[in-house]
Amino acid sequence: MSLNVERASMAFTFKGGMLPMTVMELASADPERIREQLSGKLSQSPAFFQHTPVVLSVEKLDEPHLALERICAVCRAHKLLPVAVRGGSDPVKQSAWALGLGWFPPSDSGRARMLEGVATTDAAPAPDESVPGRAESTASGGRIYRGTVRSGQQVTAPEGDLVVIGAVNAGAEVLAAGSVHVYGALRGRALAGIHGDTLAGIFCRELRAELLSVAGNYKRLEDIDPQLLGTSVQVTLSDAQLGITSLT
Repeated sequence: MSLNVERASMAFTFKGGMLPMTVMELASADPERIREQLSGKLSQSPAFFQHTPVVLSVEKLDEPHLALERICAVCRAHKLLPVAVRGGSDPVKQSAWALGLGWFPPSDSGRARMLEGVATTDAAPAPDESVPGRAESTASGGRIYRGTVRSGQQVTAPEGDLVVIGAVNAGAEVLAAGSVHVYGALRGRALAGIHGDTLAGIFCRELRAELLSVAGNYKRLEDIDPQLLGTSVQVTLSDAQLGITSLT
């Protein structure tokens, strides 16, 4: 009885979990340069900038002090929500905590970059879904990507169709000026017609998408008919409305 009473009075429990998260890897600490690039991205894929939580990776930066508060303000002005910082020196860590953000240690690749005077040779990775795929251009200006698009990764075809021969993991993003074709499970975000092509579409073998967008018109996972999840579908635009129909 006492155990049941104790459980009933609990306000919360801690549970471990792995949530999909977009990593924004900073190559510049200049808030104005970041603002300029985000503005361009916003015009290409406005549906992505809908209060998306991001982790700011500063592993490539060699600056002990960052204008972290200004960078976060730029992100929020573009409807991105910084939730944590990855990498950086102790002052960066303290700044993150002061701003109410989490802090993650650098990834293995980030640690390798931070070690001075150590020469490393990248060995060729074994074929596996956990390693990056490779992309190749086509004569029509499109792009073919072979392999899995991993969480936090973005693959773009700015001048034509994008064909992914593999899966798109949760937290990943694929964009194309034309149509997006995924010959595998689509669990991340897919944006077609990013320059306004209303005739573009999205085609996938297994629909699990977090977000679908054609020419700026989008649907989130909760807006998709549950009966279509896990099936092969095509997504097209008609009268400014996204339609999702089965391919089987």
